[in-house]
Amino acid sequence: MAFEFVAGNFALDFVATVAERRTTAVERVPTPEALGEWFADAGLVDAPPAVTEAEHAEALALRETIWALLTSDPAQPLDTAAVRTLDRYAASSIPVAVLAADRSVTTTGDSTSCLAAIARAAVDAFRPENVAHLKWCEGTDCTRPFLDASRAANRRWCGMAGCGDRAKAAAYRARKRTARS
Repeated sequence: MAFEFVAGNFALDFVATVAERRTTAVERVPTPEALGEWFADAGLVDAPPAVTEAEHAEALALRETIWALLTSDPAQPLDTAAVRTLDRYAASSIPVAVLAADRSVTTTGDSTSCLAAIARAAVDAFRPENVAHLKWCEGTDCTRPFLDASRAANRRWCGMAGCGDRAKAAAYRARKRTARS
C-alpha cells in the first residue's frame, strides 16, 4: 500500500491513516501488517516490525486520541486524560539508529518504540510555536491536518499532488464555464 507523508509531522500523517473521516472514513492501516509497513514507510524504522493484534488496536487508540486533541476547541484547555495518554506513550523509548563503520545507519525498533516516536511528534505539533502553523486541508472531503511550513504561511491543501491538484482543476473548469457563458 502506498502511504502519503505530506503533513510535515509523523503524528499528523498517522492521524491521516483514516482518510475522509467525515464521509467514507477509509482505513489505511486495517491490519497489523499494514501498520508495520506504515512505520517503515514513515522512516521510523528500516524494516516493518512485527505488530500483534493487541498492538494494532493500541496504535489505533493512540491515533484517535491524537485526533481528539487536534479537533478539540482551541480556545479550551486540552483534555487532561488524553494528554496523559499521549505523554505516557511519549515517555517510552523511540527507535534506535546505529551507525556502522562503513557509515551506514540502521534504525530498528518495535511497535511500542514507533508509537513513542509518533506520540513525541504529536507533542511537538502542540508546541505553542507550531500550533499557529497547524492547519486543515481545504480539500472537499479531506480531513488531513498538516503543519504549514511555507514562507507565506498560506498553504491550503495537504498536498498539491492530490487535493491541491483537484482544487486547481476545479477552479480551471469553473473559469472555463464562466468564460463560455
